[in-house]
Amino acid sequence: MNAFWIILTGSLVATCCSLLGCYLILRRMAMVGDAISHAVLPGIVIAFLLTGSRDTVPMLIGAGLLGVLTTLLIEFFHRYARVQADASIGVTFTWLFAIGIILLSVFAGQVDLDQDCVLYGEIAYVPLDLWITESGLSFGPRTVWTLGVVALLILLFIVLGYKELFLTAFDPAYAAAIGISTSAWYYALMTAVSLTTVASFESVGAILVVALLVGPPATAYLLTDNFKTMLVLSVLAGILASFAGYYLAVWMDGSIAGAIATFIGFEFLLAFLFSPARGILLRRRQVQPVNINQSDSVGKVLS
Repeated sequence: MNAFWIILTGSLVATCCSLLGCYLILRRMAMVGDAISHAVLPGIVIAFLLTGSRDTVPMLIGAGLLGVLTTLLIEFFHRYARVQADASIGVTFTWLFAIGIILLSVFAGQVDLDQDCVLYGEIAYVPLDLWITESGLSFGPRTVWTLGVVALLILLFIVLGYKELFLTAFDPAYAAAIGISTSAWYYALMTAVSLTTVASFESVGAILVVALLVGPPATAYLLTDNFKTMLVLSVLAGILASFAGYYLAVWMDGSIAGAIATFIGFEFLLAFLFSPARGILLRRRQVQPVNINQSDSVGKVLS
């Protein structure tokens, strides 16, 4: 039963991250998830200092607010300070992460609260944190319920806002011309990324969250030119990595998160080599050598 809960947790995280990661890749902002996952540390510490509790709800609220602040700062530096997007991402998340480490070491040094829980997590511990009622009834791991709600919210967000998200990702100028607020949908997308990252990193760790945000969407991008198909393939690749990564970790007696991330990289490598549309090996086979007569014919047509 523990294997079921672990794989289900990985699949839920993969679903949320893969769907949102497709939009991040199209916007060339794939590393925003990495920035948010590091920058939320001060929010976690501040939430603990204000409440004196390590309960999930205050931690999620504090980290979520810092995630939104991170996206606002990235956009502010990029738009008003004329800093390139990658540079604004790097400056923002390193600055906020450093502030979190300082707050942690000064005010919460004696508490079981450290940056390792944010970065690495441990998906194997998911079955141990059960939701048990006062009457003794168990509903399973709390993390699964939290991620299940987040997954439903992300699916609802994408279904209801598919047209707006699609247009603002592919052609923001046209979207603005027909009255769609590109800024509002940008911040809505970043808020969804923040919610997913914050809800996921406690169980699977920030490193695996980043791998799921980037790896499956990048793999799907190599396999298709249809965006809806890309969304579906991305989710399937993430879920497959959760299954295969778990059993790979059991076989090797190693880290589950590390095994899942490794399998994600293996999926991308296969797509990179053998994709029918963009695979480097298949593309080379399709290229036929041009003889002198063919080149002369091409020259005549162009002239």
